[in-house]
Amino acid sequence: MALVSPEIFIKFIFATQFNESKIIFFLVSFFYLNNIPFDEARMYRIVRRSEMAGGNIILNEIETSKIARIAQPGQFVILRVNEMGERIPMTMADINPEKGTITIIFHVVGRSTALFKTLQVGDSYLNVAGPLGQPTEVGFVGTAICVGGGTGLAVLYPIAKKLKSLGNRVVSIIGARNKELIILKEEMAAVSDELLICTDDGSLGRKALVTELLEEALQKESPGLVVAIGPVLMMKLVSDVTRPRQIKTIVSLNPIMIDGTGMCGSCRVEVSGETRLACVDGPEFDGHQVNYELLMTRLSTFQKEEQEALQAHGEEEMHKCRMKEALKEKNLE
Repeated sequence: MALVSPEIFIKFIFATQFNESKIIFFLVSFFYLNNIPFDEARMYRIVRRSEMAGGNIILNEIETSKIARIAQPGQFVILRVNEMGERIPMTMADINPEKGTITIIFHVVGRSTALFKTLQVGDSYLNVAGPLGQPTEVGFVGTAICVGGGTGLAVLYPIAKKLKSLGNRVVSIIGARNKELIILKEEMAAVSDELLICTDDGSLGRKALVTELLEEALQKESPGLVVAIGPVLMMKLVSDVTRPRQIKTIVSLNPIMIDGTGMCGSCRVEVSGETRLACVDGPEFDGHQVNYELLMTRLSTFQKEEQEALQAHGEEEMHKCRMKEALKEKNLE
């Protein structure tokens, strides 16, 4: 429970003649008085690192005792590698309060993540802010189907783990373009009663899309919940499958984000016809109520600049979505 409520704190600021330095002092005081992790830069050391997908997907386990002590599945952190670095939001793939660590998994898609990739065990991030966002709200639903694509599996894993710990039957469906991009396979198997795998090229599991496996699973299962996390198009199509069946569906959104506290409004998404902020209201929402077309449009805003920055850093990343191609073939996009 906060020692100083945000409402009282804001009233105090606006009732006082203030300048920039005074605001910074007030903010630091607020975080300190309420025991909110603010800046533990000296402690954000990487203690474990691994590479997947030919070095394009990186796992970092990071020391941050205060965040690890209070973080919950579904929440995220914002990282910065140096004083000139971008603030990059990432949902935690694992939380270990005993060790005082959190784990992030990221795909190298831009200059900042390419810079993150250069960090090795023993190196540190300059800042890690969090935990941010709302934790996943799940309970006993009987059977839950967890659908993950690409690096969305990093977000899905702790949710599946929590669902299993609550006594649910967990059926997991995971997919990617090829077997090299399938991550956390053993971890997902450990928290699932049944694990179904598919790849676009058939190099691992079925040659199919996750939505095809979901359709088949729904012929045998009667889930109380479906959780879908991955590319926006995948989450949209999963929601399209579950909507006519009236199955509760949770998705985790990844809009452009800057401050992560609801002040800038850049992470706004439309849910149930209303504007919501993914950083404070989410990142998880009712999949049947999300305006995916608007989200995809906003996500593509800086795509060109992102690719140019990545190439300038000496990296190259290919983006090819078979699901999007399949939709074009069926004239559904």
